[in-house]
Amino acid sequence: MRDTDTLSDAVRAAIRDVPDFPKEGILFKDITPVLADPTLFSDVMDWMAESAGDVDVVVGIEARGFLFAAGLVDRLGVRFVPARKAGKLPWKTVAASYALEYGSAVLEVHEDAIGSGDRVLVVDDLIATGGTAAAAVELVESLGGVVTGARFLIDLSFLNGSQVLGVPSRALITY
Repeated sequence: MRDTDTLSDAVRAAIRDVPDFPKEGILFKDITPVLADPTLFSDVMDWMAESAGDVDVVVGIEARGFLFAAGLVDRLGVRFVPARKAGKLPWKTVAASYALEYGSAVLEVHEDAIGSGDRVLVVDDLIATGGTAAAAVELVESLGGVVTGARFLIDLSFLNGSQVLGVPSRALITY
């Protein structure tokens, strides 16, 4: 694996800026070039695994968070739990609401996905305002799990999302 600074530089170089997507005034950080490079993606997975600590479960947030969480559970040999938008999971769920720019949304996990005392790492591709990740933390804790931290490829630090989580978080790239 590359050292963190070299890896961060390589990922930053691969990320594509897409202006005015999904709406005017937004500068979208497109991570698909990172996903398309098997060596780079593998190195990102190694970085996340190295910093994960001792966990029993990785919760991946829909949808791009699934990609990173799946790679991470493969490396760690732990369980994967998907955190999905309301109505997308087939079994009994618990839910947490979170604020969006205009309105709110709901995140769900299966009610039997996390056991009391399970050590859990929350994973997503990007943290912005932190609402979605905070909802995932709330869900884990409502089921008796202990969130040991959160990992992201990107932290849009100017939106202060990692400060609202209340758990240690790390991102490979900070804007």
